[in-house]
Amino acid sequence: MDFNALTPGKSGWAGVAADALLVVVAGEAAAAQLEAPLAGLLHEALEAHDFALENGRTLTLHGAPGVKAPRLVFAWAADASPRALRKAVAGGAAAIKGGGAEHVALARAGGGALGAEHAEAIVAALDEATYQYRATKPSAPAPSRLARASVLCTKAEHRAVTEGVTRGRAIAAGVDLARECANRPANVCTPGYLAEQAAKLAKSHGLKVEVLGRKDCDKLGMGAFLAVAQGSDEPPRFIVARYQGAAKTAAPLVLVGKGITFDSGGISLKPAAEMDEMKFDMGGAASVLGTLRAVAEIGAKVNLVGLIASCENLPSGRSVKPGDVVTSLSGQTVEVLNTDAEGRLVLCDALTYAERLEPAAVVDIATLTGACVIALGHHRSGLFSADDDLAAELLAAGERALDPAWRMPLDAEYDEALKSNFADMANVGPRAGGAITAAKFLERFAKKLRWAHLDIAGTAWRSGKDKGATGRPVGLLTQWVLARAG
Repeated sequence: MDFNALTPGKSGWAGVAADALLVVVAGEAAAAQLEAPLAGLLHEALEAHDFALENGRTLTLHGAPGVKAPRLVFAWAADASPRALRKAVAGGAAAIKGGGAEHVALARAGGGALGAEHAEAIVAALDEATYQYRATKPSAPAPSRLARASVLCTKAEHRAVTEGVTRGRAIAAGVDLARECANRPANVCTPGYLAEQAAKLAKSHGLKVEVLGRKDCDKLGMGAFLAVAQGSDEPPRFIVARYQGAAKTAAPLVLVGKGITFDSGGISLKPAAEMDEMKFDMGGAASVLGTLRAVAEIGAKVNLVGLIASCENLPSGRSVKPGDVVTSLSGQTVEVLNTDAEGRLVLCDALTYAERLEPAAVVDIATLTGACVIALGHHRSGLFSADDDLAAELLAAGERALDPAWRMPLDAEYDEALKSNFADMANVGPRAGGAITAAKFLERFAKKLRWAHLDIAGTAWRSGKDKGATGRPVGLLTQWVLARAG
């Protein structure tokens, strides 16, 4: 979808030439601040009880007198915050996207000046509302006709809104890339497919991409990563994608993505129910690709490297077994007590690899533990870091992106759970605190790094009737990288 900032002429919002006009009423006082004829139309709707100042309420009017757009939609927002605006725009878009409108103009009544964050929220809401997976579903309904959106603003707001639209559009493109990768079935989205997507980004956005195969990883000594990969006939891929927007001497930021394109659990086989959703276990890798695209599209003055450790975790006669001991790239040995705790095994070698890049900071992203879903549900991602400043940066980026995280503990006492009689550590501890002990495992491989871990098991996809990838946390990661770039 094409987005732009638009300052209306003398006739105001009602005179804007668009197929639909979406007016968000932000707070009760905003209803009285609307210009004519919109104020009168809203008043009539309120008097007739066709609209109410309540969350989720929308009203669609066709051929409203005095309004140039043939469709007028009012949507209620509890306040003027970007979060409330995004929710209201999503509701309004639902009323428009299935019709014949191709161009929608959006305005917000009440709440003071529109800023870049508001524009980003509008773009995110419209992108999510109109996204539809079609790659392997020819019978999918026709896509929305909406192709253009204008964010209405004053001359004083125009610069900030334009900035927000530009940034929001790039983030939306990154989110869509992450969704498209994660939504594809595992027989399509293989480790090789992820490598192909990285190669496409290299051509379209000027990245430098290197792809290591099984022999390359074996030569390096990535014993933990290859232990997970050995049960599958699908060749593993270790992808290194570099975006250079700053001087070569500037230390890069590094994103490490878990890329398990299908996770059966291996020998520690998962239950059959909902195992199909384990195609989403490469959500971390997808978010790395999406963030690279967004950052490159914006042209941020920063160096960013994406590391993706990708393979399948399947049971076979070659699979790693409970009780096996593997040697990681760091030289530390790991007793594999549960082959379904495979994500930390691929990530630990990637974190060790990151050391050679001499990074300014490293963030790994993984659909790592069901325990994080139990702890935080599906709204916030789990954030683990012993670095208070880095944790604060990531939390702030999540709030800005409306892609929130919650900081979890990393107390030394949790390390006790990973003791092994046969190796330097076990790959799992007891069930209690499972998300924390998983993070403590990774921390052992990040001692030389400014490091944070994002557990996105509860936020990378939705189940049920709305099953599908969310594209999170591309928004959080992109905002963090841009803040670092200044």
